[in-house]
Amino acid sequence: MRADRLLSTLMYLQTRGRVTTSRLAQEFEVSRRTITRDLYALRVAGFPVYTERGSSGGVYLHEDFRMRLTDLTHDELEALFALSVSAPLADLGMGVEAKGAMLKLTAGLPASRSGVARDVRNRIHLDPHDWNTPRETLAILPALRQAVWESRWARVTFLGARLVPFDRDIAPHGLVAKGAAWYVVWRNQDGKMRANRVASAIDATILDEGFDRDEDFDLEGFWTAWVQARKASRGGLQVKANASMHALAQLRHRLRRHIDHVHEEDADEEFRQISLTFESFEQARGVLLAYGNAIEVSEPIALRLSIEDFAEQICNMYHG
Repeated sequence: MRADRLLSTLMYLQTRGRVTTSRLAQEFEVSRRTITRDLYALRVAGFPVYTERGSSGGVYLHEDFRMRLTDLTHDELEALFALSVSAPLADLGMGVEAKGAMLKLTAGLPASRSGVARDVRNRIHLDPHDWNTPRETLAILPALRQAVWESRWARVTFLGARLVPFDRDIAPHGLVAKGAAWYVVWRNQDGKMRANRVASAIDATILDEGFDRDEDFDLEGFWTAWVQARKASRGGLQVKANASMHALAQLRHRLRRHIDHVHEEDADEEFRQISLTFESFEQARGVLLAYGNAIEVSEPIALRLSIEDFAEQICNMYHG
């Protein structure tokens, strides 16, 4: 608790300027003696905290330290405030903390730049959920976050095949947000790393026992390899196509679970070659038909002919 209070004291001095020890004691609900010890600890740690006696005295931070926020450029401030409180942070149970951090940042800015936050909020809003992805119920996510940060084992109840629940004691090493979906990366007693969608779990209990994190573990590296392995194991139908440059950005978003590669080295100004994977012939035909002339299938030829046949049937029906 003391470390948290020391940090809060610094932020309070950063935003409020000169205050008395009595005011600090009242703010943090401790004695003046405790505040005096905290201020001494901050000075020992190298923070420029000063105290002056007298009617106009009080505790304050050196002006050079307090003015560091002005080193942020206008563009940097816009980028910070554009983050706002995104849904992934709220899912993790950190929404209140994120809002508090933004409020403290705003309070520490000079008056001439304090309107940046309001201007950004009125111009930019981040919504990580696409139209077709419902927001998942993730009641156990905060518990998993705590287990990850504290390196403690957790007993998690997953839903298996045919929705049959089963328990696993897991050592959660990390959490990954992929679009609107959360995944927990964990290892079992056998030492093998795995990943499961958080929405597939219905209960989680943090255990008292801690675990030692693998020193060489790389969350981003593991996730990249896991995603690639999952794509490879799905097999399915491999498709090559030409995508319209005008629609490419939308296609990257809408077909992200199917697109394996966009051949950027292609110099054509109107089209880019893309490689896709679908679970079945029927799925590929149904999905690609919806994009009209934005995508032209080149391989397999059977899929190209089938799409052409379906398009012709549709035209005949409506023209007739």
